[in-house]
Amino acid sequence: MVVKMFGSGQAGCARRVLACLVEKGIEFEIVPVDILKGEQKKPEFLALQPFGKVPVVQDGDLTLFESRAIIRYFAEKYAAQGTCLLGKSLEERALVEQWLEVEGQYFSSPAYELVVQVLIVPKIGQPQDLALIESSTEKLDKVLDVYEERLSKSKYLAGDFYSLADLTHLPFIHYIVSATDKGYLITNRIHVNAWWEDISTRPAWKKVSAM
Repeated sequence: MVVKMFGSGQAGCARRVLACLVEKGIEFEIVPVDILKGEQKKPEFLALQPFGKVPVVQDGDLTLFESRAIIRYFAEKYAAQGTCLLGKSLEERALVEQWLEVEGQYFSSPAYELVVQVLIVPKIGQPQDLALIESSTEKLDKVLDVYEERLSKSKYLAGDFYSLADLTHLPFIHYIVSATDKGYLITNRIHVNAWWEDISTRPAWKKVSAM
């Protein structure tokens, strides 16, 4: 059965899900939702996602939202298919979950605010919040110092294997590096940059980026 993903191939959280689907070799179709036109706030979409956010997936009778919950679900359901993204032992799984939490609790918010202020706000004709850009940059700087230390000891965040912990960072680092003037946050850190060059050149992410 083909998985349906409601969202935009350009939205960061939707791209997180797409990267997982491609890594796992899961057949899917994208049901477009135009965020800039506010389609995610229409009643028919709110019936799927009451908070009006993308993405949403339908897998048979299951409707699921929140991108990190979605990627955990598919990584678990299709554990024997495609790339193993959860780790092979209890200890590895624990480290994957730890770094997924780090991304969600410490990296995601300032990365999201930075990308929104630099890329989205000008497109909708609103003034940029320069103080928010500065504070988000400062927060990311501190978080990425922790990443640099971690990645000096292991190839990937959870160890020497690629996992959801790495995959979850792909969309917003991609935007920061390729579409803002803050790419130095990544490129000026030897180990973070090597990690980024590795994960961003994976075939699955290249396919998602080309969508």
